[in-house]
Amino acid sequence: MSETEAGAPQRESARGTVRVLLYSHDAGVREQVRLAVGRRPAADVAEVEFVECATEPMVWRKLRAGEVDLMILDGEAQPVGGMGLCRQAKDEIYRCPPTLVLVGRADDSWLAAWSRAEAVASHPIDPTDLPAKLAELIREHSNRIVASS
Repeated sequence: MSETEAGAPQRESARGTVRVLLYSHDAGVREQVRLAVGRRPAADVAEVEFVECATEPMVWRKLRAGEVDLMILDGEAQPVGGMGLCRQAKDEIYRCPPTLVLVGRADDSWLAAWSRAEAVASHPIDPTDLPAKLAELIREHSNRIVASS
């Protein structure tokens, strides 16, 4: 592991994988996301490995340890929603991973913008839309992701 400027360890991704933190208190939502994305959201991006978190403290533990490359946060999670968590992470974590927020309705996209998420998708999980948005996020931020082919 190498050190970031903030002193937190920066984990190097396993060969050919992007580690995606997946936060929701609801195991069903986490399962829907995993099934929609599969092992690889698009043919031209690396495989993904999900790091599932059901609680806010575990999200902070993984972020501070530098163990993830991207995040998918459920904006409808309880008791701490993904949008507030995203905004706080963008303020507090040096080189915070790019983030996709799941919102309750498409009309809530403005809230995801407030949270400073780089991408947004809505519930119910669309098995075509979500992988496409995740793949685009991986492509756009590939210079920050340490995955190798």
